[in-house]
Amino acid sequence: MKKLMSIAAGFMLLLTVGCSNESSAGVKNKSGEWKPEQPIEITAPAGPGGGWDTTARMVSQVFEQEKIIDQRLPVVNKAGGGGAIGWSYIAGKEASPYHLFVASPPLVLVPLNGQSKYGYEDFTPLANVIADYGAFVVKADAKWNNLNELFADMKKDPASVSVIGTSSPGSMDHMQFVKIAKAAGVDVKKMKYVSDPDGGGLTAVLNGSVDVYTTGVAETIEQVKAGKIKVLGITSEERLEGEVLSDFPTAKEQGIDETFVNWRGFFGPPNMDPAAIKYYEQKFKELNDSPAWDEIRKKYGWGEQYMNSEEYSKFLKTEAESMEKLLKELGLNR
Repeated sequence: MKKLMSIAAGFMLLLTVGCSNESSAGVKNKSGEWKPEQPIEITAPAGPGGGWDTTARMVSQVFEQEKIIDQRLPVVNKAGGGGAIGWSYIAGKEASPYHLFVASPPLVLVPLNGQSKYGYEDFTPLANVIADYGAFVVKADAKWNNLNELFADMKKDPASVSVIGTSSPGSMDHMQFVKIAKAAGVDVKKMKYVSDPDGGGLTAVLNGSVDVYTTGVAETIEQVKAGKIKVLGITSEERLEGEVLSDFPTAKEQGIDETFVNWRGFFGPPNMDPAAIKYYEQKFKELNDSPAWDEIRKKYGWGEQYMNSEEYSKFLKTEAESMEKLLKELGLNR
């Protein structure tokens, strides 16, 4: 019996050490600085091709090619639930410094509207890296040529214009349109929003089954070049730079005093070691300041919006308070 108990105790000790190694493995020097010694997995909580996926893959590419991080950074897709499937996956990697994920406003919005039990407070903010913006799109031959013409019709009858987005009601594509439309005087509680999580919004606009597509700026460029759609307005403070992008008028220049920033950054699992947090802050700052990342920002029309962990935490709290008020007005908070 004593022998069996000794074996069992030894097994438990090995199991404990194994779990500890999985969550905190890395190299700390005499100053307590942490450095990774195995690949770092980046999760995009959506399918390939969207904003999360593109951001994750571009960040991984620059980290590896510019040798900012001397490890591989494979990207994995965990689609479903507006991000909730990916968040649940990361929540199960508690304290691991080898599992990061990219996030944006849905990490605040989806929990507020009751579609996920995980929110930004359940993870470790590491750094914000970009500001992306929304675009409101119609067919090239649509009767509206700017946001004021569109919103004039919606002020008369909000439900007469159908709006489609990839996100669920109360999440990003919906709320970026709501925020601008409300500032223009539209009764947003009566507007008609259609959710298509499979990404068929552009097709729906082109075939005439819906009127307006609310999406990200980068997702519009190729179809604008092809002459199939026109962008009535975007949600940035000022016009963006770049081919095609510089032609997109902002809501503000059309007299609508509102913006919407699709901030996008990176988080780790809950309870990450402070030394690992500091390491990633420094590496994301190097990425932010690199010429390679500047080129990628220009390519996709992304703005610069670096925040370290502490700055990001404060920003997220303010964002959550603002979005909760708007969701309450729509009756979508839970």
